[in-house]
Amino acid sequence: MLKRTLLVIFTAAVLACQASPKPQPQVKGVTNIVPDERQALVVREVVGLIENYNYKKIKLNDSISSLILDKYIKDLDPYRYYFLASDIKDFEQFRYTLDDDFRNGDLSAPFYIFNVYLKRYNEWLNYTLEQVKGKYDFKEDDTYVFDREKMPWETTLAGLQDIWKKKVKYDLVNLKIAGTPQAKNIETLTKRYENLKSQTNKVNNQDVFQLIMDAFTETIDPHTNYFNPTNAQQFNEDMARSFEGIGARLKLENDILKIDEVIPGGPAFKSKLLSAGDRIVGVAQGNGEFEDIIGWRIDNSVSKIKGPKGTKVRLKIIPAGRELSSKPVIIELMRERIVMEDQSAKKTVKTVMSEGKPYKIGIIRVPAFYADFKAANAGDPNYKSTTRDVRLLIDTLKNKDKVDAIVMDLRANGGGSLVEAIDLTGLFIDKGPVVQVKNTKNEIEVNEDTNPGVAWNGPLGVMVDRLSASASEIFAGAIQDYGRGVIMGTQTYGKGTVQSSIDLNRLVNPSLLQKIAALVNKDVKTTMTAKDGSPIQLGQINLTMAKFYRVNGSSTQHKGVMPDVQFPSLYPMNKIGEDTEPSALPWDEVPKSNFVAVADLTPLKPELIKRHEERMSKSLDYKTLEQDIADMKKRDGEISITLNENKLKAERDSLETKSLDRINKLRASKGLPPVKKGDKVKKEENVDFIEDESLQIMADLIKLTDPKKTELVTRPGGFN
Repeated sequence: MLKRTLLVIFTAAVLACQASPKPQPQVKGVTNIVPDERQALVVREVVGLIENYNYKKIKLNDSISSLILDKYIKDLDPYRYYFLASDIKDFEQFRYTLDDDFRNGDLSAPFYIFNVYLKRYNEWLNYTLEQVKGKYDFKEDDTYVFDREKMPWETTLAGLQDIWKKKVKYDLVNLKIAGTPQAKNIETLTKRYENLKSQTNKVNNQDVFQLIMDAFTETIDPHTNYFNPTNAQQFNEDMARSFEGIGARLKLENDILKIDEVIPGGPAFKSKLLSAGDRIVGVAQGNGEFEDIIGWRIDNSVSKIKGPKGTKVRLKIIPAGRELSSKPVIIELMRERIVMEDQSAKKTVKTVMSEGKPYKIGIIRVPAFYADFKAANAGDPNYKSTTRDVRLLIDTLKNKDKVDAIVMDLRANGGGSLVEAIDLTGLFIDKGPVVQVKNTKNEIEVNEDTNPGVAWNGPLGVMVDRLSASASEIFAGAIQDYGRGVIMGTQTYGKGTVQSSIDLNRLVNPSLLQKIAALVNKDVKTTMTAKDGSPIQLGQINLTMAKFYRVNGSSTQHKGVMPDVQFPSLYPMNKIGEDTEPSALPWDEVPKSNFVAVADLTPLKPELIKRHEERMSKSLDYKTLEQDIADMKKRDGEISITLNENKLKAERDSLETKSLDRINKLRASKGLPPVKKGDKVKKEENVDFIEDESLQIMADLIKLTDPKKTELVTRPGGFN
């Protein structure tokens, strides 16, 4: 029914008379990028979908237009390196017109803004290339302000020239501290800036359109997103969990490609040569020459790293924790086909001592709420899913390993299948409600676990952190509401919204698609393909259409799940999380569902917290963690850095010495040999302090819920 309704609206909008787009102002000195008719069509339809089906029920108006403009400019120039105050004043003419323009399919204004940005970008790259060979006094007490986000726009060309000259000096002093000769540093920087220039020549109107649509949709809410055809394909490949490469998720941070996650089972994981936080600064194909990729677009960098299975790629790595000026480590990997379904739940068993008694605890690491829906729909009885995998692991832990308790580790689990979150909860509770979903009509549907019985009825813990989101929050919230287990960690992300993926092509019947093809290519008369013979693609939108709630009626939106026993957050709470998103939906409540808790753990929590805090007061790991977090917050608040070579080197040497001293004190406390500056710590020697302390909390829980010692668990069906 939804598809039919959407199709009617889509068809009507296409056939309706539309105002002709205004002539796009031309920017001198740059090849102007312009939108095509397909993009004009898509933006009109996205406006219709958002206004009619987004959960916010929002109508585009002048206020929204103003927010879109601000976000678009910020996305293009977040640290105010490129635009002058005069450019920003020029853009003010569009502040209250983008809503009407988008409704009419007119993209001339944001494309004009981008062309101005492109001109400025090229101008400043040309300027840096001139400055690279200049003479610099690295003994001068000078400062480079690298974060100008909250500073006023520069009013003069000379002001921006000074900023860029200092940026060049900063790049040079970084390379100089690393120990390379000045001539080589000049060569390296020249190549880097020339590479950046070459990337601008590859920008096309689909890239620009994606930037515009990002600013538009994310102004509406953080999880309503449009994907142009290329990005839609990439998104769907990610959902299919298969690609060929090294097996690592990558992100761009301050122009540096960074390892965000190493995927279990892939070449990077098996080699133990890469870790989250490592930065990739160079790539070589096989035994070929290295290319410096600092400042490259992420898709271009990724395309160099990915490749056919069986081929070799070499990487220059700056390991996590080391300064960018450190000497890179060169590693080589053989690419493989990475099947993301293999990134499954895994178990480990650990024994902890508490008051002289051993406790055996099973840990199940759940990286995502996954399911092979294609295999399931095809009737494959052995299709893969989170719940199926965890059920088998529980069976082994219970019957073979004979564990005393189980901990579900959902740290950094960003969610996935709602169905799997419900089914997984059902392994630990008998039949009953798990999550409530409210749609745009304010209708509330209660989703229940309908399978009788439980796979594990013993002591249970759930580990979460700031990156635990969506389906993870449904599971953790249900376990907490039912009194079924103890939640340990930090406040979760707070994503309590539901998105539906809408392929815009599926809303179009064949006859209408012919009209769209004719709009895109005037010479196409009867086919549904573009000039190159490929099918006309419109992309897809992930539209926020519902909100989910815990069985106690509380939304996880914005607030997330608050753990029973809390740890300091490894991630900055003021920068990561739904409550940091200005367009996020607010927290609210719905009526409590008809559920019956299996136990009341409330009386236990003060004692669990007390014992936890007593251990922490004596823990070197805990003190080190707190110091690391404090140091990170201090660095996070810095917006400038010295350009004096001796001072910069002294600061970095001091930080490295301080960090190394803390590491070796921790290693000594665990009987491990010390490491020297530059050594890469073996993965198996890394200690997961938060996991270790969580197991101690579980040992406390076992003792406190032992029916021979306490009657605190008052409801039937608890731990036995």
